[in-house]
Amino acid sequence: MDVTVSGRRVLVTSGDARAAVEVARLVESGADVTVAAPEVSAAVQDLADRGLVHWLPRAVDLDDLAAADLVVTGRTHEPPLPAPTVVGTVTLVGGGPGDPGLLTVAGREALEAADVVVTDRLAPLSSLATLRPEVQVVDVAKVPRGPSTPQDAINDLLVQHARAGRTVVRLKGGDPFVFGRGSEEVAACEAAGVPVRVVPGVTSAVAAAAAAGIPVTHRTAAQGFTVVSGHLPPGHPDSTIDFAALARSGTTLVVLMGVRTLGAICDALVEGGLAADTPAAVVADATLPSQRVVRGSVSTIAHDAADVLPPAVVVIGAVAGLGGGGTAA
Repeated sequence: MDVTVSGRRVLVTSGDARAAVEVARLVESGADVTVAAPEVSAAVQDLADRGLVHWLPRAVDLDDLAAADLVVTGRTHEPPLPAPTVVGTVTLVGGGPGDPGLLTVAGREALEAADVVVTDRLAPLSSLATLRPEVQVVDVAKVPRGPSTPQDAINDLLVQHARAGRTVVRLKGGDPFVFGRGSEEVAACEAAGVPVRVVPGVTSAVAAAAAAGIPVTHRTAAQGFTVVSGHLPPGHPDSTIDFAALARSGTTLVVLMGVRTLGAICDALVEGGLAADTPAAVVADATLPSQRVVRGSVSTIAHDAADVLPPAVVVIGAVAGLGGGGTAA
C-alpha cells in the first residue's frame, strides 16, 4: 500500500492468514485498523486481544464502509499450488523480535523462494507483504489462553507440504532454537526424509533489552547474562530452573514468557538472596511501534507491570537501571 495511512481509519474486510499480513503492516504504519469478518486467523485475533486492532465479528456493512477512510479487501481462499515433481524442502527462519527490518538477509531470500509460509504468532507478519501472490500463508499461532495449533500438527504440516514438492518456510519469531521448538520441527523433517535447514534469527532475549536501551552485559555492571523461560513458575514439578542459584549468579537475568509468572519469579529470587532493590524492567512489544518499557525493582516490577500483556521480556540486574531508550510507561 503506497498511500499514507498513519492516523487514518482503515477497514479490512478479510481476516484470513494472508489478510493478517496486511493488517500487521497497517498497524506498523500507524493506521487505526478495523477488521470486519465473521472469522479471523489466530494472528488477527491476537492483535485484537492486544488492543492493536478492532475486530467486528461479522460481515462488513454499509456503516462500516462509510466510517472508513480506506478499505482493504482480501481474497477468501488460497490459490492452488503446482503439482509436485520432486520432494520439496523446509527452511526454519528466525524472524527476529518483531521489527521486519531485523529479519536477516538470508531469511528474506528464503521467503522470496517459498511456495508455502507457515507462520508463528510472533513472526514479523508485515515482512510477508512482498510475497508472490500465489504463495500460501498458513497461520499456526499459539495464542496464550486462545487458539493454539498442536506442535504435532505443525510438524505434519511441514512434512506434508514438502512431500508435495513445495518449498516451505517456517517463519518463527526470534530465533528458531531459543524456546521456539525449532529442534522438534527439524527432527520431524529429518525423520520423514525431508531436507531441512535453519536460518538463525535475532533473539528477543537480547534485542528487547537493546531496544529499551538496556545492555545485557556491561564492563562494570554485568559480566554475563542468563536466559530462562518463565512459562513454568518456581516450584512447579516440571520446572528445572534453580532460581536460588540464579539469585547468586551475579549475571543479568533475562526471562522470556514470564509475564504470568513474574510475581512468583521475583519472590523466588529475593528468597534466594537477590537484593530487593535490584533494578528490573519489562519490555513489551519490543522493536515495534507499540513498544512499552516498565522499570522498577525486583520487589516492585510485578506490580508495576501488572497490566502488561505478552509478548514481553523481563530483564533483572544492575543493567536494568542503565540506559533510557524505548518508551517508558
